[in-house]
Amino acid sequence: MILYPAIDLIAGRCVRLSQGDFDRETGYDEAPANALIRFADAGASWAHVVDLDGARAKEPRQHALLADLAKASPLKLQVAGGIRTPDHVAALLDAGVARVVVGSLAVNDPPAFTALLDTFGPDRLTLALDVRIAGEIVDRGKAMVATHGWAEGSGQSLDEVLDQFPAVRHLLVTDIGRDGMLTGPNIPLIQAIVDWYPAVALQASGGVATLDDLALLLQSGADGAIVGKALWEGRFTVEQALKAADA
Repeated sequence: MILYPAIDLIAGRCVRLSQGDFDRETGYDEAPANALIRFADAGASWAHVVDLDGARAKEPRQHALLADLAKASPLKLQVAGGIRTPDHVAALLDAGVARVVVGSLAVNDPPAFTALLDTFGPDRLTLALDVRIAGEIVDRGKAMVATHGWAEGSGQSLDEVLDQFPAVRHLLVTDIGRDGMLTGPNIPLIQAIVDWYPAVALQASGGVATLDDLALLLQSGADGAIVGKALWEGRFTVEQALKAADA
């Protein structure tokens, strides 16, 4: 399982949000470039970087910084935040980003996202679906997708969205209720998606708090784990997380 240490950026600063709420921000003093070097020195091969300003504005806002990070970082970067047009994707890939994350566009304009898959290929794009789930029972049609930085409901379920894109190879699913809360990942949800879509490389996001959580995600069949707050709060180290992800 690939470990994706996560960096969320607001105005160039490393931050974490609780449940995507910009009013519940925790800031960190470390510069993003230094954080990437630290992740690489620990043995990571990827990092997940989110332009939160772009997510809120519905278009990229920190492109220059992301380009500088991609050029200087020893890691492969997966970048998200307000990416909605071919020009947005091309600019990031040209800057050296390894994979670009697209979310709201796929929900709101499926033909446009299909065109991106056709233009750039499924290995350069990750479809991100942020879901809300009532209770612990996971059934098809029950994981509802939110868009625009989680501010809006789409009225569509995860499977209704994903079934429109058979070419997708990389899928990032965030349980909004757990993101930034350190309450543990939604293992039933991850296991269900792995069973429903075995050909998709699934990245799990939201709630990782312990090394045992990573072990459970590994057992669930997840291809990757996005880990942010637990690393930034010192719950465990990147080295420890990499061992748990590859046990």
